[in-house]
Amino acid sequence: MDIFSAWGRQLAAAALLTVEIALLSLIFGLIWGLLVAWAKASSHYILRKAADIYVSALRGIPELLVIFIIFYGGAVTLTALNARLFGGSYVEIPAYLAGAFALSLVFGAYAAENIRGALLAMPRGQIEAGEAIGLSRRAVFYYIRLPFLWRYALPGLANNWLSLLKDTSLVSIIGLQEIMGTTDIAVAFTHKPFSFYAMAAAIYLFLTLVNLVGIRLLEKRLSHYERRAA
Repeated sequence: MDIFSAWGRQLAAAALLTVEIALLSLIFGLIWGLLVAWAKASSHYILRKAADIYVSALRGIPELLVIFIIFYGGAVTLTALNARLFGGSYVEIPAYLAGAFALSLVFGAYAAENIRGALLAMPRGQIEAGEAIGLSRRAVFYYIRLPFLWRYALPGLANNWLSLLKDTSLVSIIGLQEIMGTTDIAVAFTHKPFSFYAMAAAIYLFLTLVNLVGIRLLEKRLSHYERRAA
């Protein structure tokens, strides 16, 4: 227990860093997802094709490889540009930003399909009813489209979010001391792999259960909002 107490503060800080990376990836991932879903629904062939390529590529490449490409490939690209344009030297990408950005790209690819499916499932009659009573396009979007969009997209987005929360463990490979990175250091120092890996599993499980409760509450809230909108 003394060993666990000694590492408790580091593991707590690592858990906060894990949640921080996951939330940052979620925010940017939703932005990519909305943009890509809009592009896939566009009438422009080039936009639709670019969105299809993005989704296929990011869903077909392992997350770990995406992290490596962004972290190492991005550093090589920026270093070459810096040398050519400014005569500068090596440019290092912070592991925190590289990891969050890479995970957001992957999340955005899956989110785009969820959002696109929600748009296709949206009842046209509700929108026409709003327009018939004189609601503006902004009001139709805010009071009708948006509640239905999040209601239909939430189950898929929630599953992707839970996967994202666990996928943050991959960023330990580029040096970030989140839960897995800190756990590996603790194991190397104490030589107690089972104890610390079991503790890491318990932390991930706790975070998942807390998020499941939040997701259930959000689902109830959106269902209530949907009934009111109907």
